[in-house]
Amino acid sequence: MENSKVDTADITADVVISQEALLNHWQGHRRLTRKAIEAFPEKELFDFSIGGMRPFSQLIMEIAGISATGLSGVVSGNWITLGELHGLREKMPATKKELLKMWDEITVQLDSLWPEVTVDRFQETVLAFRQWEGTVCSMILYWIDNEIHHRAQGFVYLRALGIEPPAFWDRS
Repeated sequence: MENSKVDTADITADVVISQEALLNHWQGHRRLTRKAIEAFPEKELFDFSIGGMRPFSQLIMEIAGISATGLSGVVSGNWITLGELHGLREKMPATKKELLKMWDEITVQLDSLWPEVTVDRFQETVLAFRQWEGTVCSMILYWIDNEIHHRAQGFVYLRALGIEPPAFWDRS
């Protein structure tokens, strides 16, 4: 597949949000998701589900895999396959402490990779995970949307457990 190159001047003329603001937005969602992980009791984080949905820890592994390997794929151009992505989910940390440590390591990784995504890259077409075609921008927005969706499932789990989830608007 051929990547399209877009003149940076054309992109910056139409920018609605800066690169830095987009990363801050994403990291704000990651901070809120981290609060949701912290709110879970240890056992329920790994075992509790409703209606056949996956436990929150498995949803977190999906988010983690997509975020970490996705941005790495954007930067390097080397994408793992969907099967390899699913394989990462099998490397589940055994405790909440280990899950949070992994989450924090990915946060640092995203911060370190982000400067390597130049403005012109956001409009380039990629084949993410060798399966989904779209612009770099559309992929990143999808990854954020996916995290919000799964965090909302976690909020439902917390409420079912009688635990007040963190305020959805507090991304500090």
